[in-house]
Amino acid sequence: MRISQSARVPVSRLALAILLLLGACKDKPLAAPEQAAQIVDPAATELSGLAASHRANDLLWTHNDSGGQPVLYALGTDGRLRGTIRLIGVKNIDWEDLASFELDGQPWLLIADTGDNNGNRKNCSLLVIAEPDPSKLSPAQELTAPIAWRVPVVYPDGSHDCEAVAVDAHEEAVYLITKRTQSPTLYSLPLRVPANGKTPVAELVVHLTGIPQPNSRQKILPTPTGRYRGQVTAMDIASDRGAAVVLTYGDVLLYPRAPGESWAAAFSRSPEILAPHGLPQAEAVCFSPDNGLLYVTSERKSPRLLRYKVPVRAKE
Repeated sequence: MRISQSARVPVSRLALAILLLLGACKDKPLAAPEQAAQIVDPAATELSGLAASHRANDLLWTHNDSGGQPVLYALGTDGRLRGTIRLIGVKNIDWEDLASFELDGQPWLLIADTGDNNGNRKNCSLLVIAEPDPSKLSPAQELTAPIAWRVPVVYPDGSHDCEAVAVDAHEEAVYLITKRTQSPTLYSLPLRVPANGKTPVAELVVHLTGIPQPNSRQKILPTPTGRYRGQVTAMDIASDRGAAVVLTYGDVLLYPRAPGESWAAAFSRSPEILAPHGLPQAEAVCFSPDNGLLYVTSERKSPRLLRYKVPVRAKE
């Protein structure tokens, strides 16, 4: 998401600290974050998606927001650039999230070109590429990749802005959370277009009612951590399907899922609220390959990469 210039109001560190304190949950948080790294690559300035590699335990994939190059950046968990990959034949209209998954024994990356600030796009889609071999990555040599398949994003009730997308490979489903609806709404789409070629229509799964919203003081400030702090900006599903994580401008929210339980049931409960991330414009989150960590970063120049420890969850 791009915040308008009028919304980029300078906020002192003291004021930001007060806002975070006011917005903190009264319950004891599950875990406090630590800084894993500082991302210093000059090209990665508006990070809006994050996904853990399924081919290397210390590798993360990310991309820039709308209008950026159609490029994925491979970052080490130390924040250093490992390489880049350019998608062939597509534009970065409004890339807003990124997911990694394994299907048919192969690792894949899914790019969510689903941003729609004005609610009028007719060409939102999910783009899937094969995850490249990490041994071929180099900061000095850009790779290219073709689109393996594309899934159009069509909602049953008109266009929606969406910045949060995750894949459940076991279900062969993609889950999407709307951003600007009164209550964030979870939809699902098939991971692959049906064999008959008919464009699938997203199915409404559940309305999310437990996401913390700004209080009266926070609503005064037209900043991500102020009046927009309850907006959903990213999501990921653990590879063991034991939990999903939802990111907002103010919070990191964990939705545990019991074995055999549907995501509709898991998202119907109030989430577990982790310690505040404190980032100025948090828009990217993912689980680590072993699901024991969460990585969170922000859409700003040289952002911090935060790391949360998450509790052990039931596996399926």
